[in-house]
Amino acid sequence: MTQKNAHPPDSGPVRPPEPGCDPVWTFRGLQLKAGEFTTAMVHFFRAEVQRANVWRQRLDATTNWAVITTGAAISFAFTHASYGHVVILLNMILVTMFLMIEARRYRYYELWSTRVRLMETDFFAAMLVPPFHPSPDWSEALAENLLTPKFPIKKREAIGRRLRRNYIWVYLVIGLSWLANLWLLPEPARSFGQVIHRARLGTFPGETLALIVALFYIGILVFAVGTLRYHQATGEILPRYDGLPAGLIPAEGEGGEKGRRAWFRQARRRQQLLTFIVTGKPREVAARITKEMNRGATVLSGKGAFTGQERAVLMCALTVTEVAALKALVGDEDSTAFVIVSPAQGIFGKGFMPFEAEP
Repeated sequence: MTQKNAHPPDSGPVRPPEPGCDPVWTFRGLQLKAGEFTTAMVHFFRAEVQRANVWRQRLDATTNWAVITTGAAISFAFTHASYGHVVILLNMILVTMFLMIEARRYRYYELWSTRVRLMETDFFAAMLVPPFHPSPDWSEALAENLLTPKFPIKKREAIGRRLRRNYIWVYLVIGLSWLANLWLLPEPARSFGQVIHRARLGTFPGETLALIVALFYIGILVFAVGTLRYHQATGEILPRYDGLPAGLIPAEGEGGEKGRRAWFRQARRRQQLLTFIVTGKPREVAARITKEMNRGATVLSGKGAFTGQERAVLMCALTVTEVAALKALVGDEDSTAFVIVSPAQGIFGKGFMPFEAEP
């Protein structure tokens, strides 16, 4: 699939559209006009927004479960003095399970939110600023996300964000309720030592159980603070500062935050590949690669080790989203060809990264 009108300036030559036709995309002879492409993008955008909303509602549902079960456990605990504190501790375990479930749902939400944000910033926003010029790699980034979807944030970041946003307050209520239950029931305690003693669970000493609870709260506090440095979530409201002059970036106290790099989506480079095509029809295959994929190819000389037959080898640099088109093209032109696809550490030059870019 090759882009025409909105093609990046560094992606090779672009053929002029046919008379009376204004195609944006071509694929195996099919042409998609600008209006048709925009309509498809609008429907795709609506679908991704709906999908993100569904997972956002699932996040709220999990939080509601945690709040409702905590309220029920506390109400039950203060009406059963003998083992009310045990019920509160069991509820703490249940809330932790809800946190794990919600973190997993948050990662799925971020997956769909990443696509929505990518279309908002690189397609729809670009339409509002003439001349229409999307980011050069936005379509490749979106296509790669569709072909090989990956969670955009780590599990640690998802847990940390949900913990800081909602669950830290639920845990605070649980901890205070547990101490209040031990202090007040069955009658007000006269000392803190008596409160700790009441925390016993059967033959399990109260001091040991209180120590475990204290370590648990210290652990979640350290985890919540330790994950503050992760900022991969595209659903967060963060401004984009990349590419702006230093004078235009707000300073700390004026909307900026010290030590935090604001951005709107992942800046990882899409996977680059190097392909070798052993074929008996090098001219035909190379011509179709140039014409249909807007990619260049280098012809190398090869010789079969077993047959001793001279064969041409085409070397072509691609991105991961172009492999399927190359396979179909080569197979259609020469069914006896042999194609090797290998990852490349870095590809510099026209159509890829500029020479001044870091590897």
